[in-house]
Amino acid sequence: MTPAEEQSLESGSAFSIATGADQAGVRLYNERLILSLVRRYRQLSKIEVARLTGLSVQTASATMNRLQLDGLLRREAPQRGRVGQPTVPLSLDPEGAFSLGLKIGRRSCDLVLTDFVGAIRERAHETFPYPQPRSTLDFVARALPALTSGLTARQRARLVGLGIATPFYLWNWGAEVGAPPGAMDVWRNVDIRSEIAALCPVPVILCNDASSACAAEFFFGDGWRRHDFLYFFLGSFIGGGIVVDGALFTGRTGTAGALGPVPIIRLENGRLVARQLIHCASIYQLEQKLREAGVDPSSIWRTPDSWDDFSSHLDEWIEETALALAYACLAAISVIDFEAVIIDGAMPIAVRARLVKRVAEIYETLDRRGLVDPAIMAGSVGADARALGGAALPLIANFARDREVLFKDAPSGLTPAQLNQ
Repeated sequence: MTPAEEQSLESGSAFSIATGADQAGVRLYNERLILSLVRRYRQLSKIEVARLTGLSVQTASATMNRLQLDGLLRREAPQRGRVGQPTVPLSLDPEGAFSLGLKIGRRSCDLVLTDFVGAIRERAHETFPYPQPRSTLDFVARALPALTSGLTARQRARLVGLGIATPFYLWNWGAEVGAPPGAMDVWRNVDIRSEIAALCPVPVILCNDASSACAAEFFFGDGWRRHDFLYFFLGSFIGGGIVVDGALFTGRTGTAGALGPVPIIRLENGRLVARQLIHCASIYQLEQKLREAGVDPSSIWRTPDSWDDFSSHLDEWIEETALALAYACLAAISVIDFEAVIIDGAMPIAVRARLVKRVAEIYETLDRRGLVDPAIMAGSVGADARALGGAALPLIANFARDREVLFKDAPSGLTPAQLNQ
């Protein structure tokens, strides 16, 4: 642990810690609580876990021993140099569980195989002019066996699920993605979760793509360091998510924090016009600018971590996007006093850094009287956030502490012991 993390552990100020319990019948809760803490702090000793949770050292030790026997935790090198016996921290075992994440985008699909700590072991990627159910299912049918063929029998037994991160109501955006009139309507009558479940030997969970990206930031990235945050993800269309009281909040219908429909007032041809954020701060607009200028935009989707040189067209897009995001931040902060605003997207790190810097600069010029300013920062996951978020969904459902489980109708959780059966 870093000195800062040790200080926050002592003070309990990093985030709200649920109190553990020694009573019978809460073994699963304590296991999930400890796994969540170890994921966040990277490694913890049994004494540190007891201090964080309020559990007795004996109970914390027994629970961590079980998790180690179940293959979910592993011992790290003893820490020496302190008074008394050296402490032995434990960390998550990357081989403890595996998960699949499918991102269905408006320009591409990604399927990833991740381990317990969120490292991508295998991946498949495909681009297309616009998404169609048949081509998506064909992609999964081809890619899924290839991704899992290298797993050993033990690893295959620890594959806990597949999470789908997809935009909701895809048929509403046919014109924006350049699809022929009516071509996207086929999505209205497709139960994509059930269709993919028929191809997959493990439970399947579905979530909005931007909320999934937010889950990746919180579960695998640095988002856990913030108790509350507003999250923007810029893909072909912008979307988002929100974390409140240390948990992802998806709302009654799963669309809370969608953010794309946030109204933005812009001056166009001398008139004030109301536009949705999705039409003011999405990557498809950069794509359109480039096409109109006769510039090939294909690297936007082909290599999202390394765009071609788009010169002044990119500068113009960053300025317009930053202005819209700054006003969207102001509107959101007026409703909930988020500690931070995190901005990520399917774009190179350097472009994201420029965008975040410009959003922060513009935000400081706005009338913020009566509000407490949030920290405005870049996300820590990047272009893979939606696919990784999809892979995070089964891991959250099976291993996160109860208040972080997102889905009331998710497949019933596996206990660590069941992984060994």
